[in-house]
Amino acid sequence: MPIPKDKILVVDDERIALRNLVHVLQKEGYEVLSTQSGINALKLLEEHPVDVVLTDLRMEKVDGMQILARCRELYPDTEVIFITGYATLESAVTAMRQGAFYYLAKPFRLEEVRHIVKEALAKVHLKQENRALKNQVENYLDHSRFITQDPTLLKLLDMAKHIAPTDCAILITGESGTGKELLARYIHAHSHRVNGPFVGLNCGAFQEELLANELFGHEKAAFTGAVTGKVGLIETANQGTLFLDEVTEMTPTMQVKLLRVLQEKEVLRLGATQTIPIDVRFIAATNRNPQEAISQGQFRQDLYFRLKVVELRLPPLAARRSDIPLLSFYFLNKYAQLMKKPVHDISKQALELLQQYDFPGNIRELENLIARGVALVSGEIIEVAHLPEDLRDSPIAIFRYEDQGKIRSLEEQEAAYVQWVLQKVEGNKTQAAHLLGMDRVSLWRKLKKLGLK
Repeated sequence: MPIPKDKILVVDDERIALRNLVHVLQKEGYEVLSTQSGINALKLLEEHPVDVVLTDLRMEKVDGMQILARCRELYPDTEVIFITGYATLESAVTAMRQGAFYYLAKPFRLEEVRHIVKEALAKVHLKQENRALKNQVENYLDHSRFITQDPTLLKLLDMAKHIAPTDCAILITGESGTGKELLARYIHAHSHRVNGPFVGLNCGAFQEELLANELFGHEKAAFTGAVTGKVGLIETANQGTLFLDEVTEMTPTMQVKLLRVLQEKEVLRLGATQTIPIDVRFIAATNRNPQEAISQGQFRQDLYFRLKVVELRLPPLAARRSDIPLLSFYFLNKYAQLMKKPVHDISKQALELLQQYDFPGNIRELENLIARGVALVSGEIIEVAHLPEDLRDSPIAIFRYEDQGKIRSLEEQEAAYVQWVLQKVEGNKTQAAHLLGMDRVSLWRKLKKLGLK
């Protein structure tokens, strides 16, 4: 389908000025409506949505201010540019306060008109794009609150939805802040256990004794101070889902106990002699490479295979940059409501800066940045100035080695890193050598040794 032209309405009671403006704007490729009457201008606005209005300020019966007011009622995104031969500081200030985009004094230069119209249209397009993004946010929201249009993540969600009705154990891997618990809740929400409890526990947040007590519970008088019995989280999750975050941080003893629960489907409280049967779906998660933890003797291989009937790997935010605007506007709406502030937009420059950033903290970091912006802004738009200074000065680039669970040699990882640095500096070997802490000759030797072009 052909791309629709930008539509402009020109209103001026001087016939020659009107003709010149129409001619210049049509040469720029715009669709132009024109009239010498303010009354006719109101009628045209009723019949034809327009992107920009250029109007004389002083006209008989209906003036430019009335046209501006009607535009605001009919088309909030439309920008209005005033043209007048009676320019005063007072009238210019009044026009800008009422929401005019610009105020041109006659005689004006046609090149100036072209430039200002282009700027006005750029602002209109940005508002339209932002509104479309907000609509997309609503479309991508479901009860598990996953917001994405990234093909890789959408494919992963389809797989998660497909395996959700089964009771197989699932291992979710991915960097911190990528949404591992959110994915676990998504699986629970699409399973037949949706009406049962979802219980989450961070295994790295407890010492061994406390973790055992949290998971298995205890009988009355099982230890000093146990004046009553306690139901553990495994029992609490009966008929539902138990989510074990950072499972590789469990001690070897706890891993053995968990393995037995998975094998026997029963739990033994501390101080008890009788086991209790359980019906629980286990979902575990880690931000580490499980194979690496196994090779270092920190994670049992038999437990890994028990938990990893299916493994789902969440990509970092830097690998799904198309989601950054969607997530940004979702968090903007969330924190604007929480903080009761009229913030509703992010400037084009701020959004571009966010999309260039590598987000080492992933979605959690993006959420914090937007929350900070909403807190700092005094108007309605988050600008570049509301983002952290270090992000504005030098956006951080993060090297991520995609190993897909396979242990790589140090030389392979070094080659991948050197190649990544070269890509970041667009092949500039002097700059790459500086970043790698070597001279150009040493870099040349390194490239030859690693077999890199």
